Amino acid sequence: MATKARQWVSYLTYRGMAALMRFVPRPVAHAFAKVVGLGASKILPGKRAVVRRNLRRVVGPSLEDSTLEALVGEAFASYARYWVESAQVGVLRGDQIESAFSAEGFDEVRSIMARGRGLVIALPHVGSWDYGGRWLNLQGYPMTVVTEKLEPPQLFEWFIAQRAALGLTPLPPGPETTVRLLDTLREGRVVGLVADRDLVGNGIEVEFFGEKTTLPGGPALLALRANVPLIVCAIYQRAHGHYHAVLLPPLDVSRRGRMREDVQRITQDVAHEMEGLIRRAPEQWHLFQPNWPADHQY
Repeated sequence: MATKARQWVSYLTYRGMAALMRFVPRPVAHAFAKVVGLGASKILPGKRAVVRRNLRRVVGPSLEDSTLEALVGEAFASYARYWVESAQVGVLRGDQIESAFSAEGFDEVRSIMARGRGLVIALPHVGSWDYGGRWLNLQGYPMTVVTEKLEPPQLFEWFIAQRAALGLTPLPPGPETTVRLLDTLREGRVVGLVADRDLVGNGIEVEFFGEKTTLPGGPALLALRANVPLIVCAIYQRAHGHYHAVLLPPLDVSRRGRMREDVQRITQDVAHEMEGLIRRAPEQWHLFQPNWPADHQY
């Protein structure tokens, strides 16, 4: 009963804050997000400890503890900004999105799509990926995504509606979704998958920031089965409400052996590419859950 009550509180909080943020000027909303995020980092010591361990893997052992602690606080502030921006992005005009967004490596995407091929984009939980989805739709490439299951169901349905309003096609996780994703790729369209957490628990073992863990094999498997390119991308938050996408060159997704061996190889390549993107702005990596087997001891 207590769990259901907490879920409803979360749902009503998300709905209420999203409605409020739509009417708040963006500079004020960003300042509010920073205060809320830094405050949350102080009152949630368990989450702070998780973020600290995750970021230590990114920055290495030589970074001073005081600097790491500052990064942890910034990670909470960045995540709060993400939620504020998620509430606001749907009501911004297209020209507002365009003027606040820049991208490097996008010419390759245009080339791929001009040839009528589908494309898999794998992303880490970095920055503000909702803005990336809205901007991509404005370029004429609407993206199909898989949305993490949330509780209560009303929150999940609301979140799906929010993503659809951005021009995304959100799908729930499940076996039927894989078929729809393959159809989408074979029709020459874009599929975007967040790939730095193994939510289901059946991922591919890789080395990620120097430790063994599992990451989802979906991006590799879809690229192989649909015979389409796979690129890794991150959308970074910039100052003054701006955003910058970095799209890396396509990975080698050619067949070399058995399907599972190819999926493992490509998933490892995705992991290495994500490492580089995360290191560009570790304070924008929104990973607030244990992500390595070693963390289960805590």
